[in-house]
Amino acid sequence: MKPCRMPAIAAVLSLVAALSLPAAAQEGAKPAGARSPAATLADALAAACRQQAGDFARYLPESSADAYRNLPQVQQRELMRRMVAVREPGSPLLSTSNDGLPVLRCSSSSETTQLRMVRERVAGNLAFVTVTVPSGLTADFGLVRDPGGWRLISLGLLMLDIPELVKEWAVQETIARERVAVDQMRRIADAVETFHRAFGSLPETLAQLGPAPKDGITPDTANLIDAELAAGKKANYSFRYRVYSSSRESDVRYEIIATPTEYGPGGKRSFYLDSNGVLRGADKNGDVAGPDDPRLDRNLEETSEQ
Repeated sequence: MKPCRMPAIAAVLSLVAALSLPAAAQEGAKPAGARSPAATLADALAAACRQQAGDFARYLPESSADAYRNLPQVQQRELMRRMVAVREPGSPLLSTSNDGLPVLRCSSSSETTQLRMVRERVAGNLAFVTVTVPSGLTADFGLVRDPGGWRLISLGLLMLDIPELVKEWAVQETIARERVAVDQMRRIADAVETFHRAFGSLPETLAQLGPAPKDGITPDTANLIDAELAAGKKANYSFRYRVYSSSRESDVRYEIIATPTEYGPGGKRSFYLDSNGVLRGADKNGDVAGPDDPRLDRNLEETSEQ
């Protein structure tokens, strides 16, 4: 059985991703106007599970639906992925709980999310559907009724303003890619230190840290990082390593620089890491960072010099 998972995004938005309720939109289903709020929500998230943008837009208010249809296809797909916490197009499997409310599994080739609707409350033209995931987290989806049926408008206190959500998610994705780049820099630094302890000097190139052949580890192939990173490019960042001192003395110095290969969505900040573990970085418009750039803490926030 494939594991259920929650995506790693912040606060309420992480619940949006994890609480997707794929559901029924099967042939022979009731017209949209006759569907209950829970069933309508299930239909909407079933469309998101299958990554069917045209069907998903039908369950949004007119203004949000128009904005959604005008998004690039990649952003349409990204929104649907986040709604169901499954990256690839999936297959929704709908069942019904003992309370008569939908339970849905959205399964792709690599992952599965299961969502359970546990409560439906209707007050005039507004409705709220409470959803849980196996971890026990819950959230309320808000819907509004118009002449065509129920439309998805909110999750908790978060209004589903499609253009603004896409902008916010794009910022989060950029930050996530920057964090990956810094993690790779620290992997290189750890590999350099291991190499120095093993061979008594610093490697001259990243390639020396790469995979070793079957006949064993040597100073030219130390098997400390993967081939992609040893080639200097990974996760939309290029990595440069330069030695200041490779002597056998304890005072060895080097620098590691990471620069986005595609400035913008793939990463905006460039980073600089020295042999003391001090991280620096800034938005350099795609240029390299250096020792004069602001110092950053573990959260990639600027911090004072010490």
